[in-house]
Amino acid sequence: MKKFNIRKVLDGLTASSSSAAHSGGSRESDAVQETLQSEHFQLCKTVRHGFPYQPSSMAFDPVQKILAIGTQNGALRLFGRAGVECYCQHESGAAIIQLQFLINEGALVSALADDSIHLWNLRQKIPAILHSLKFSRERITYCHLPFQSKWLYIGTERGNIHIVNVESFTLSGYVIMWNKAIELSTKTHPGPVVHISDNPMDEGKLLIGFECGVVVLWDLKCKKADYRYTYDEAIHSVAWHHEGKQFVCSHSDGSLTTWNVRAPAKAAQIITPHGKQPKDGKKPEPCKPILKVEYKTTRAGDPFMVLSGGLSYDTVGRRACLTVMHGKSTTVLEMDYPIVDFLTLCETPYPNDFQEPYAVVVLLEKDLVLIDLGQIGYPIFENPYPLTIHESPVTCCEYFADCPAELIPALYSVGSRQKRQGYSKKEWPMNGGNWGQGTQSYPEIIITGHADGSIKFWDASALMLQVLYKLKTAKVFERARGKEEKPSTDIVDEDPFAIQTLSWCPESRMLCVAGVSAHVIVYRFSKQEVTTEVVQLLEVRMQCEFSCVDSPDPGGEQTPTLPTPGASSSPQETDLPTQHSTGSNSSDGHRDNLPCLQVRSSPLKQSPGYQVELVIQLVWVSGEPPQQITSLAINSSYGLVVFGNSNGLGVVDYLQKTLLLNMGTPELYSPSDPYQRQPCSPRKARQLSGGLSESNDGSNTTEDRCKSPTSGSTSPCNSDDERKQKFIEKVKFKGRRFSKTVANDFAKMSRKISQTSEQKPDLDAKDNSFTRSRSSSVTSIERESREAISAFLFCESFPRKTDSVLSPCLLVGTTQGSVMMVALSLSPGGDSRLQQPVGISSCGTLVKLKGGILTMALLDSTATLLPPSYEPWYDPNASDEEKEKEKSRRRRPASPPSSQEGPDPQFAVLCSEKQAKVVAMPSQTRIHKHNITESSFLLRADVVLMAGENCIACFCANGHIMTLSLPSLRPLLDVNYLPLTDMRIARTFCFSNLGQALYLTSPTEFQRITYSQETCNNLQEMLSELFTPVETPEAPNRGFFKGLFGGGAQSLDREDLFGETTAGKASRSLAQHIPGPGGMEGMKGAASGVVGDLARARIALDERGQKLGELDERTAAMMASADSFSRHAHDMMLKYKDKKWYQL
Repeated sequence: MKKFNIRKVLDGLTASSSSAAHSGGSRESDAVQETLQSEHFQLCKTVRHGFPYQPSSMAFDPVQKILAIGTQNGALRLFGRAGVECYCQHESGAAIIQLQFLINEGALVSALADDSIHLWNLRQKIPAILHSLKFSRERITYCHLPFQSKWLYIGTERGNIHIVNVESFTLSGYVIMWNKAIELSTKTHPGPVVHISDNPMDEGKLLIGFECGVVVLWDLKCKKADYRYTYDEAIHSVAWHHEGKQFVCSHSDGSLTTWNVRAPAKAAQIITPHGKQPKDGKKPEPCKPILKVEYKTTRAGDPFMVLSGGLSYDTVGRRACLTVMHGKSTTVLEMDYPIVDFLTLCETPYPNDFQEPYAVVVLLEKDLVLIDLGQIGYPIFENPYPLTIHESPVTCCEYFADCPAELIPALYSVGSRQKRQGYSKKEWPMNGGNWGQGTQSYPEIIITGHADGSIKFWDASALMLQVLYKLKTAKVFERARGKEEKPSTDIVDEDPFAIQTLSWCPESRMLCVAGVSAHVIVYRFSKQEVTTEVVQLLEVRMQCEFSCVDSPDPGGEQTPTLPTPGASSSPQETDLPTQHSTGSNSSDGHRDNLPCLQVRSSPLKQSPGYQVELVIQLVWVSGEPPQQITSLAINSSYGLVVFGNSNGLGVVDYLQKTLLLNMGTPELYSPSDPYQRQPCSPRKARQLSGGLSESNDGSNTTEDRCKSPTSGSTSPCNSDDERKQKFIEKVKFKGRRFSKTVANDFAKMSRKISQTSEQKPDLDAKDNSFTRSRSSSVTSIERESREAISAFLFCESFPRKTDSVLSPCLLVGTTQGSVMMVALSLSPGGDSRLQQPVGISSCGTLVKLKGGILTMALLDSTATLLPPSYEPWYDPNASDEEKEKEKSRRRRPASPPSSQEGPDPQFAVLCSEKQAKVVAMPSQTRIHKHNITESSFLLRADVVLMAGENCIACFCANGHIMTLSLPSLRPLLDVNYLPLTDMRIARTFCFSNLGQALYLTSPTEFQRITYSQETCNNLQEMLSELFTPVETPEAPNRGFFKGLFGGGAQSLDREDLFGETTAGKASRSLAQHIPGPGGMEGMKGAASGVVGDLARARIALDERGQKLGELDERTAAMMASADSFSRHAHDMMLKYKDKKWYQL
């Protein structure tokens, strides 16, 4: 029977249906052979980077050198050496309350807030749960797993202790009941179990701490309490001295009590580390609870006592502290965030030996700190993990795969000079695991923009993440010293320097960023340090020109003319100085020509790296603040920067430091343009911060000031100055209720979601004859009142249908789905480029799509991507000789020669929130169209390189990730991956080449995914290994006299004590066993790679030795059986030897 692939059949059906109606226009693309198939795509998660969000617990394996962190949402993160990370997730999503390593066994036990415990197998690259146990009648409060033991003690809220075999995950019949542990005369319940530990020198003695302040030393063999220690303050933690003769308790009043094991009547010592000691000998004043204490000994000196909490109540507002007590010295270490947990790292895993502590790892709410106990002053270690993503909240993100090879070394060289000093000189001690052996070697860079105006460059190659370089854009501006100095021109109440969007050219290393205060900064990369005396500044006056009539005269005002040198290209724009312009505050409170931020006037010292080339600021216009930048692009070959917002777009020549074009969006349409969108009166209220307005606020529709496109004077639509002033104040108030980025995203998403259910007319029924009513006020009000710019593309194409020669162009996409072409006239390179002006002319609308434009690209006749031209990087601050060398090789790369075999040598790829189109150029004929979604809308779309061909990758608001082939727009992948539950995902999701994508899954973590089948197949090899074969250190020597007189550690046969034969079976209703994906055999399944092979070989050798031993035993048993059989046969023969057959 012939086999067939159903996906290929579906691909053929969808491709034929999407282009059947346009077969006549798709002849140009028929010759393109598309090799991408559905088999090339598969979606899976790869790695997660960043600090674990909302951490709740921590554990450390002192032999494997692996750190585990649990979170409040059930996530488990494991860290080894730099680059060795792993992420796991409990299905229930319950908080992880405690973690326990099976030290050097490659396994981990997690206890969750839903009263379940799980055994994780860490011997495989993607850890999996082997067993689970769900308690149904009691709540878990504390767990303890002794070193080299398979019996796990579990304390509960009722005060009972149950014992679990971690190999089979079955409950033992041995139970320590609370009423047997405490005094019989006690009338009250002791509370939950808060501590369990065995005596370091006697495994048969278990120390149990109850919340009420009672501590019990339980004899496991005799099943009775040896000693009971009582204190009148609640207990938070207990710690043993390694000799097993003393232990320390921390209490809720900030005190520490030290007890001798054999003297339960009274504590040997009571101290309050941070309490004021009264002179009359009375009890010290109570302090805050000491949440945890650890007691570690050293051979050569005094023991260490480390504790968290316990500060005096009069230290209001003081940050969380960790206290280190060593001998007579007490050191208080302040932390930046509250302490979640801490662990003291010691040289030995054996609790009955000198601990020799060397570091303390402190888990904070938003950071991980490692303190060196071996150096004076307790310096911290330099953290090698990428845990500073959230140092300031991430506001935007871009992902670049397969970058130029020299970029990462260049960024690292300038970033290495930014590192802080004063770290510990020792190496990071958590160095377990091994890196993956994958073959993925292309450079990958992630750029993140942050709320404080900083930009970070990350090396994301080979599934790792390392910060390369940090740029602080706020250094360009003056900072207000206090609230009284806060400028009144702010359009956001907090984070005025936050990054809104960015554009980066990896080849030329030009960087352009836009901030929420309507500012754009252009940066160049240099390896030399410079001091800029005066920061170059352009102030742009952008405002939307709305007519107060329904059908304005379609005269020549809608057709922009080419700007002349020194003159402005729009009527409302005057000659702009390159320095600060003089703003004004009119008597009625209107601010005019004032920027939102003040550029610093003092000299700016710029370190090697990215250095300011030009600052562009939008200014207040007639009392209205500037609109935030919605789109941005830079082209190093043309020397141009273009930016757009809801008012229009501006084009700046950053080489000549001049404004070339300042045009409202309606002016981009030609007079005879069928897609022209005329503004209607009355328009909606001005929406600050990207559309933050209330839907029921209808009183503001006529309160805005309107301006004629033919004059610079204003004509108020409403003469009521009081109402007008209230409106301005109301807009300011609305813009400050939310953080700038959240407000922008919230309003945009709310608007889009409300529109998904509306039935909108098919704008593509007749693309060439599309018309709309210019007098329909209803349509104007239902839609956004302003058509914002949403996308840009610099390219070399055919601006008009009649053109036959390639020329520089700019494609402009809007939020209403219009794609317009703007022609650029550039002089040749060299000195003439710096002297002659750049000509710009609008060529009208190219095509119309449903929804806002997200991305645009240009393909040649073979469907090969035509990237924007660029100028190779050169150092602007290099010496003259080096500059001459650079100039000799500098040139503007021409676009690849277009095949002139057909009438249309290019394809324009356009993708909006709803659909995608491919248009032939220069005929501007649509050859392919695909409706991506009807009920939802796209959040992100990119044209990416995949398996040697280009395709469109899309992320939809309903959670689907899709890919479309080019140029036929054939669906290749459609997976329901991630429902949009957070605006953070929508703001940071981005695709890159070679099947890579990422998004901010929490405020502190990046999740990287792949949609490449090849990457998914090689993922096991690429991932790092957590478990490596390491010999367990030898147990401490007992010594001759201790061995002779029995003074050493006492062992306990727990198997005999807790096994089913002795203890019986536990109640079935107490807990339910849930088997995991694999049994204990999975513990012996090793990871791939050389280390995994060694682990397998070692395990196989152990198994072989065990089997040989079993074989010897079976052989001996068979020999004994054979001897017995021989004797019985001989006796039988003698018995019947002389008897006849009839005598038998």
